[in-house]
Amino acid sequence: MYSPSYYIQDQTMRTTLRKIGNSRGVLIPAALLAECGIRDEIELRLEGTRIVIEPVSQTRAGWFDGYRPENDPDAWDGLPPDSDSGDWEW
Repeated sequence: MYSPSYYIQDQTMRTTLRKIGNSRGVLIPAALLAECGIRDEIELRLEGTRIVIEPVSQTRAGWFDGYRPENDPDAWDGLPPDSDSGDWEW
């Protein structure tokens, strides 16, 4: 049975690639995943000869940080009156 061995040297962790079907896989310790904020999904990209693994960024993360609705003028004030607001006859 294979026993995974990890060692940290100068903030570098070394491990081996595992055969998974026709592909290869890497086991990443939970402590490293937690430190990077990685949960279930990752983004992979190549930078030269390096494979970069990052957590999936939330598309709308931070959009409303700093938004203060009390400082925003009422958007409805500039609209013309609704002609359909009266009683309807059928």
